[in-house]
This record gives sequence, C-alpha cells and structure tokens, in this order.
Amino acid sequence: MAYNGFGLMTSLARRLVLVFAVIGLAAAATSLYVHYQLLHRPGYVSFCDVSSTFNCTSAYLSRYGSAAGVPVALLGALWFLLVLIVAAGATERGAPWSANAAAYIFAFSTVALAAILYLAYAAFFILKTVCVLCLITYAAVIGVFVISGIATTTPMITLPRRALRDLQLLVRRPVALLVVVLFLVGAASAVAFFPRSPGATPGAQAAAPLQQDQRAEFERWFEALPRITVPVPSGGAAVLVVKFSDYQCPSCAQAYFTERPVLAKYQSLYPGAVKLVTKNYPLQMECNPNIPRDVHTASCAAAAAVIMARAHGRAEALEEWFYTNQIMMSPATVREAARTVGQVTDFDSQYAHAMEEVKTDVGLGRLLGVTATPTFFINGVKVPSALPAQYLDLALALELKRAGVIK
Repeated sequence: MAYNGFGLMTSLARRLVLVFAVIGLAAAATSLYVHYQLLHRPGYVSFCDVSSTFNCTSAYLSRYGSAAGVPVALLGALWFLLVLIVAAGATERGAPWSANAAAYIFAFSTVALAAILYLAYAAFFILKTVCVLCLITYAAVIGVFVISGIATTTPMITLPRRALRDLQLLVRRPVALLVVVLFLVGAASAVAFFPRSPGATPGAQAAAPLQQDQRAEFERWFEALPRITVPVPSGGAAVLVVKFSDYQCPSCAQAYFTERPVLAKYQSLYPGAVKLVTKNYPLQMECNPNIPRDVHTASCAAAAAVIMARAHGRAEALEEWFYTNQIMMSPATVREAARTVGQVTDFDSQYAHAMEEVKTDVGLGRLLGVTATPTFFINGVKVPSALPAQYLDLALALELKRAGVIK
C-alpha cells in the first residue's frame, strides 16, 4: 500500500475522486449547455424537462440558477475542473504538494457542499422542482467530499500554512505554474464573457442586440409556428399578447420583468397598438384540475387576490409584489399582501367569486393546450416559454409589421 496526500489505499481514493469529478464536470457542462440554449434559442425545450416537477428550465431560469448573472452551472464546471487538476497533480512524482492534495480537495468540497445544500433546499422547497442534472452534480460533490474526507490525514488547522508553503514551491515548477495560470485565466475569461442571464429582477440589464443571423433564425422559427384563434378581445390593438401565468412560477417572474420595458417601448412608439392580457393558470389543484399534483401552494389564492385588487386599482402593484417576493409566498402571506398592498379588506367574502374567474382562465388555458407557465399567445402564435427581451421585442415588431403598423 502506498501513502501520500490521499492516505492509505492512495490509488483507489484518487481514482474515486477523479471519477466523481469527471461525472460532475460532465453534468455541469451539460447544464451549462442547456442554460445557454434557454437564453439564446427561443422556444428551446430542454431534454430534462420531463414534467412540471422534473424540470431543469425552472431551476436554471430562476433566481437560484445564477449568481450575479453567472450561471451556477458554470461555477460548478470550474469547481470540478479544479478538483481534477488538484487530484491529477497529486500523482506527479516527487511533487511536494501531493501530501496535502486530499486536504485541499476536502476544503473545497466543504464549501461546495454548503452551496449545494442551499441550492437543493431552494429547488425542493421553494421552487418545488427537481433538476435531474443538478441532482447528478450534487451526488458528485458529496462523493468527492466523502472520499477526500476519509483520505486526508492533514490536520485542517495547519492547511493555510501548508498552502502558503506549497504555493512557494509551485512557482519553482514551470509546468505546474503554467497549468495554474491557464486555469485562472480560463476561469476568469469564462465568467467574464459567458452571456449573462437576464434574471428575474426589476433591475435586470438590457440584453445585447441581436445579430442578423439570430434575427433571421428567429423569424424563420416564429413564422413556422401554428397560428390559432384565441377568444380574447383585442380592444382594437394590432398585436394581442395573451399570457397564461402563475404568480409562484420563477419563469413567470422572469417573463414579467422582461416584458415590461419591451411593452413600454411599443406603447410609447405606437400607443394602443400592443395589448397584453394576463390569464391565470395556477399550478395548484384547488383551482386547476388539469395538473396531477400541486406544484405551488399559494398560486390560486394569489390569482384571486390580484382579481380582487382590481377594484381598488392595486392589481399591478400586487402582481409586482408577488413576483418580487415569491420566496415568501404562502397562503398566509398572500392574504396579508392582499390587505396591505392590494387594499383588499374582504378577502374571504370575495374569494369564491374571484376563484370563478380564475377557473374560467384555467378552462381557456386547457382549451388552448396550455400545459406549463408561462405560455404566450402572440396574435395566436403559441410560445410555450418566456422569451428573452430581444426576441420578444422582435416578435412584436414582426407582428406590427405584419399588421401594417410598422412600414
């Protein structure tokens, strides 16, 4: 039996760490690919979107899918790559840092474990969705954590001092130093240049203009979609956008904050030419019998509360409160928000009447083939997902041109 930074049974421990890191890197890279496609290919449906519960899109496009606009999948891929480099470097014959390799990986894993526990909590208990690719990365992190923890023999309290010494030794080895520099430069470049997620926040940055080939590809895709009759009055608008939404749906929140500046732009340029009508499609069985199980627990009450708030001119304010505070939403907080934000003082007495309107919206959604939120109908063209701002802008421009408003 050999002995170094991976303790007794070195070869087995190192191989297991490498296997878990490779699996995690593959899952994170696939997640990153899916995230990129969701941001840049309108209408893209991920292969891991099996149902409303097993749904990667909801996780990636939620506020928990990115950190400061950087996809969590990218950070995960870089973490697994770092583990691979450290584990592989421990095999270098005579490398002085190999004695501490397992301890370094264990330290990295401790931080990563805390991160995945937070993300898992957000997915399971807040978003109430399961991302299969995320589960694979969680399992890989746990595997690396357990193996490196068993293998390390270095007292963790001495690790900072050992790390400083190993860094001094590393700069004397050109090959090792080159690997570290390439990793740092590559990581910084990936974080800096990977397209930012627009995010479901009011202060999201404006999206980059579309290139000509992107515009052409979207136009072909949009024109090829079937156009159906949506029985909703347009009120004389040249472009009618009907949106089916759920106030607890993270993608719906993203769509809400994305669409507002785009609609405001066209309202300013062509007053009355574009009309948005929001319909309710809560993913909760109390008001939506078309779903197999509850995805959200307060979405029916939230939809009813917004309907009640219309009489007080507070529907838009309450909508924004719900989309901004999804993490806090529960039946109790919905009622409180209806009172304080929506100025609804008779929630219980109005609830049944408001719920009838919610159920009417749900029935229309079923008639039109709605199965997920958000779903848009742009002059009857069904778009079963939230469009990035650039593509929503282009879709509205195409329809305005088609109607003769834009010459």
